[in-house]
Amino acid sequence: MASIWSETARLPNFQPLRENIRTDVLIIGGGMAGLLCAKKMQDAGIDYMLVEANTIGTGITKNTTAKLTSQHGLLYHKLINKFGIERAQLYLDANQAALEEYRRLCGGIDCDFSQQDSFVYSTDDRSALEAELAALGKLHFPAELVDTPGLPFPTAGAVKFTHQAQFHPLKFLSAIAKDLRIWEHTPIRELAPHTAKTDHATINAEKIIIATHFPILNKHGSYFLKLYQHRSYCLALENTQTVNGMYVDASKTGLSLRSHDGLLILGGGSHRTGKQGGGWTELETFTAEHYPGSNIRYRWATQDCMTLDGVPYIGQYSARTPDLYVATGFNKWGMTSSMVAAGILTDLVSGKSNPYTGVFSPSRSILHPQLAVNAYEAVTNLLSFTKKRCPHMGCALKWNPQEHTWDCPCHGSRFEENGQLIDNPATGDLK
Repeated sequence: MASIWSETARLPNFQPLRENIRTDVLIIGGGMAGLLCAKKMQDAGIDYMLVEANTIGTGITKNTTAKLTSQHGLLYHKLINKFGIERAQLYLDANQAALEEYRRLCGGIDCDFSQQDSFVYSTDDRSALEAELAALGKLHFPAELVDTPGLPFPTAGAVKFTHQAQFHPLKFLSAIAKDLRIWEHTPIRELAPHTAKTDHATINAEKIIIATHFPILNKHGSYFLKLYQHRSYCLALENTQTVNGMYVDASKTGLSLRSHDGLLILGGGSHRTGKQGGGWTELETFTAEHYPGSNIRYRWATQDCMTLDGVPYIGQYSARTPDLYVATGFNKWGMTSSMVAAGILTDLVSGKSNPYTGVFSPSRSILHPQLAVNAYEAVTNLLSFTKKRCPHMGCALKWNPQEHTWDCPCHGSRFEENGQLIDNPATGDLK
């Protein structure tokens, strides 16, 4: 179940940390967000170090569809309704700036970067597309509504963003990681103010950034209530007609399509982690109908942290932790959100102002309907009787028949059939 990215890139290796060390900034987590933070800080002359529990790029980053876009579903009319035009504009500006920073960095890197148009389509709701286009007009963004977006099935149209992009995420990571201060196979076992303990060393740091997909510290921030995880599946198909552009359904459970190196990458079958969903079966059924004669070259699955209001949590970990920071809750748009996080966090640890901190602040209101859903799932699964319990907070684990794993419906930890940890927030295997 290796992704197309894992099979077509080689990442550099780094030694584990085996002696005590001091640094101004400790970055925990070696995915796209963590490495971009390290890159930004190195360029800014900040004393930093990055530790990764396993190896860089082998968590969620390797399973992305790798779209670089500020078009995150039909989001902008929702942002305007929730937060107003000014904050919606800042969200758009932050992601457009992130896209341009990728464009600049990728100019000197062989990472299959290519400019593409991006489309959010709907199969049955043109009014939602029109509402999004009207919202983008208020933000003075030059989107357009197209009637026939060029897909092999009927749609009600699509909202189109031009001058977006796609790339090979692990080729990009391989290039930027080579000169960074990274220690692999260095899991953090204990966190305290300005201190992190590993299996073999103690790290003293003025400031700490947790960039571990789902935050690993439960004591502050209430992330166990503010986040849930969503699972989705991908196939890379050969012998198909590829698509021009990047496509995603406006529906949360719809399909995603893009091309790479003559293959069609088809995503979908999604569901809340620990629940049942379409999985690869749904994608295979769609493929048989619309791409008969095609072959599955790669298959993989991914997992995304979802926030209460559709906006990532980037900034100070909580109001009571002035020197602890977080980047999480990227809502299926981890590539541009990672770059946004790197810019905000580099400014915060430097004591500089950043125009986007208020939009992404983890301390913003949690009073959204999704909070009640998350609380219900947590209580229900804490009270469920089963021998398989998640070591994170004790929720009952559910068997995932598609992937043969034990998954936590509360917070998204996942384990192999033999109990070995796959995905956080749990930090250890099943006993």
